[in-house]
Amino acid sequence: MLNCLAVGFGGFIGSVLRYLIGLIHLNESFAFPVKTFAVNIAGAFAIGIITALALKNAELNPRLVLFLKVGICGGFTTFSTFALESARLFQDGRCVMAVLYIIFSTVLSVLAVLAAEALVK
Repeated sequence: MLNCLAVGFGGFIGSVLRYLIGLIHLNESFAFPVKTFAVNIAGAFAIGIITALALKNAELNPRLVLFLKVGICGGFTTFSTFALESARLFQDGRCVMAVLYIIFSTVLSVLAVLAAEALVK
């Protein structure tokens, strides 16, 4: 039960942070979903740091790791929004933009995890 509370509280924090970032006004005339893109890259980097630190330090409280990884990062990152925005780009006929968004988001998120892990090591 305590694990569920840790994840839930972390999810609350991550979700609120994501919501606040969504309120930032940007001139998105380029039609690229900059905020979601940035959130997913930052979240990937954060989860990479957390995972690497957890693997490096066996004494780290597993509940804290759940709070950070599943809770905060899970609530903060926006894969469902990413999928929705990708679909909308396709539906709006902006197929090249959709493909670029999908490729860059995926590749840079994986690279962010690798960079975070390398930074910790």
